Amino acid sequence: MLVIKFLYSHKVKREMSQDFLIVKNLTKEFTPGLPLVKNISFKIGEAKTFGLLGKSGHGKSIIMQSIRGVPEYEPTDGQVIFRIAYCPNCHWVEYPSKTGEACPKCSTRMEFREVDYWEELKNQTRLSRTLHDRISIMPQRGFSLYSEFPAVENIRRVLLSVGYPETEVDMKAVELISSVRLQHRLLHLGRDLSGGEKQRVIFAMCLARNPLLFLADEPTGTLDPITSEVVHEVIKEAVEKDRITLLLTSHWPEAIKALAEEAALLESGEIIQIGKSEDIYNAFMEKVEKMEVQRFRGTNPMVKCEGVRKWYYTFDRGLVRAVDGVDLEIYEGEVFGIVGLSGSGKTTLAHMIIGLKPVTQGRISVRIGEEWIDMGIPGPDERGRATAHMDILHQEYTLHAGRIILENLVGVVTEPLPEEVKTQRAYEVLRAVNFTDPEIDYLLYKLPDQISEGERHRVCIARSLMKNPKLVLLDEPTGTADPITRVEIARSIRSARDTLGQTYLIISHDIDFIKIACDRAIYMRHGKIQAVGDPEEMVELMIKTEKSALRGG
Repeated sequence: MLVIKFLYSHKVKREMSQDFLIVKNLTKEFTPGLPLVKNISFKIGEAKTFGLLGKSGHGKSIIMQSIRGVPEYEPTDGQVIFRIAYCPNCHWVEYPSKTGEACPKCSTRMEFREVDYWEELKNQTRLSRTLHDRISIMPQRGFSLYSEFPAVENIRRVLLSVGYPETEVDMKAVELISSVRLQHRLLHLGRDLSGGEKQRVIFAMCLARNPLLFLADEPTGTLDPITSEVVHEVIKEAVEKDRITLLLTSHWPEAIKALAEEAALLESGEIIQIGKSEDIYNAFMEKVEKMEVQRFRGTNPMVKCEGVRKWYYTFDRGLVRAVDGVDLEIYEGEVFGIVGLSGSGKTTLAHMIIGLKPVTQGRISVRIGEEWIDMGIPGPDERGRATAHMDILHQEYTLHAGRIILENLVGVVTEPLPEEVKTQRAYEVLRAVNFTDPEIDYLLYKLPDQISEGERHRVCIARSLMKNPKLVLLDEPTGTADPITRVEIARSIRSARDTLGQTYLIISHDIDFIKIACDRAIYMRHGKIQAVGDPEEMVELMIKTEKSALRGG
């Protein structure tokens, strides 16, 4: 009889351990009758990994925030259910497989519970608070560090906030920062960390909360491929070691394949396929259009860099050679790319070219018409004459949310022109980025949040063109765009160049975008140009060199 009870008990525990998180028919509307996600259903077992893959703006982050329990994302319909082991004495929660075991906090026998999470949240129960505290999230573009504090202090503060014993906080913080391979950056300030390093510190902060569920919303969407691989490895090692359940969203199919065992493919807020992550990866890649590229070969220089240096000194890093002896020519009418890891000098060089940063040594000249202008001479008489013919689309691009697209476009024109002329100009630049006239008629009177992510990207590029610049700097123009949107943007840039005759300078971590958008590229490392030439060759050289450096080769 005892044997039968023992076997039955283990059978129940095995069944309970199969599913930890159940999302059932989740629907979310911000405008009544217009669901942004609809009837989303999937299950994740304890300590398992699951991915949500789809184009930007198709509902992935909404699902993530709803599972997290953010008030603004309360489901319009459907449920978020957690199956847990629950301590009735101290309200601690563990995975369902811990049912019947002693609570690690107070030794009370833990009971099985199936929790309707949003019902608990609305009633503000102790259980909802405890469960909420065992969910960590790495939000999209989530560089939420205290920039003036060292990396280790950011982690210490999280440990103290969750009640970790004060006498053990320092040792635990060092252990966590070592687990994400950043012990060499222990005392570096948050502001001085690269994008990939910031993401790893934030991941360590998530681990400090001792989560059962880790929600990673586009954790490597803005990182270069080499840094992305490092972050992926760190996340994978930690979730396996600590038996953390991982729910990952991404528009990069490579991230889903690398980190998730199973996945779902989203389209227009609905799941259209669910299964093994490799099958979902293949299904998504079938939708990515192949783009044939004809490289433009320029002969007429527009930008010349001669022996350019940008050095500065910081207290914690000493002398920084951000740009260290660069000689370069960019030709009129070409789309020119700069590739390299974070901290390689890409942005600093580009900002000196368009006059946003002064040159420490050397000379940068920009040709406007037939006149060469020295960008090292400040003021309207020199550099100012060139900057009036340049524009920049920053990585953190924005459109005014409360203004229609037409207002966003004509609002940047400072010349005293009639409104009909400005409107005609809006049509011209939107045609240049590959919108048809019927599409333009539809777009102009829409608000930014009423159009797709890819359309917003292209409108932002069009807005840069409204001033009729001769040289346009695009800083990470694909941002967190998916591979399908990437092709749209690349085609738009090349079309605008052909139609309006601009010269483009592109900084990007998105190596596939560089391959299809650019005519030539340089590979930068430690402030120096390693090579210049065909974009595909520069990308391959970068990957080979940086991987060799990681291996110590």
